Amino acid sequence: MYNDFANYTEISVSALKFNPKTQEVIDKKKEILQSISSHYRSTPTATLFYGFSPLMLGSSAKQIAVTAITDQTKKYLDSLNIKYVYIKEAELDQYKKQFDWVVVGDEFFTFAKSEQEQMDAMQSICGMAKDLVVTTLRDYKNQEFKDRKFSQPLAVHNQSQTKLFLEYHDYSFADKNSWNTTVYEMTGPVTQVSMPFARRTMFFKQMAKFSIDAGAKEFYVHKNLMYKSLIKKNYEHVISIKF
Repeated sequence: MYNDFANYTEISVSALKFNPKTQEVIDKKKEILQSISSHYRSTPTATLFYGFSPLMLGSSAKQIAVTAITDQTKKYLDSLNIKYVYIKEAELDQYKKQFDWVVVGDEFFTFAKSEQEQMDAMQSICGMAKDLVVTTLRDYKNQEFKDRKFSQPLAVHNQSQTKLFLEYHDYSFADKNSWNTTVYEMTGPVTQVSMPFARRTMFFKQMAKFSIDAGAKEFYVHKNLMYKSLIKKNYEHVISIKF
């Protein structure tokens, strides 16, 4: 699950590096964190990020930790002189209630092969957060048919080239809540294919139950606060889980 997510979020690194408006992207993601801070009147000192996220580049936390990222993503963060601590996934159980916030964007909880994996991931993540878990999720209950097979493609333009991202979702015939995602990254005639990422639907009520079972006191879907991935146009709801 974690390795899949690390490889998936590395694609966002490629998109951000290619984008000539990098700072504008980061500033928009920073506004999301600021809005959550304002809502709870909570300013985290220590934050853990799962996978690469532009939210990390907009974080004002004094201590930033990262897990589930690839070596290429580490090199990118190092090139930006980002101060962070890398934690191996196998060592996460040593960090019980060690972070004010844990941030898991890009629909992390859908990167699973079974409901049990989703529940285990929720238990692990909630176990490390003292104040908040911040995550994102699409509204699968009211998902439009056009979004079932494909995410809305995204084109990123720089001065001389265009990079196109397209996600294809291959749903299981045996289980309507399971699918594999393939990502196509096209630059001119060159196409890079990243696959397959095992996925599973999660609904708001389902996530709320898993978080409460994991010790949360409150599950909140922020109104008028949406997150957009760097590789598709679909918006995701921003969700906070309070302890």
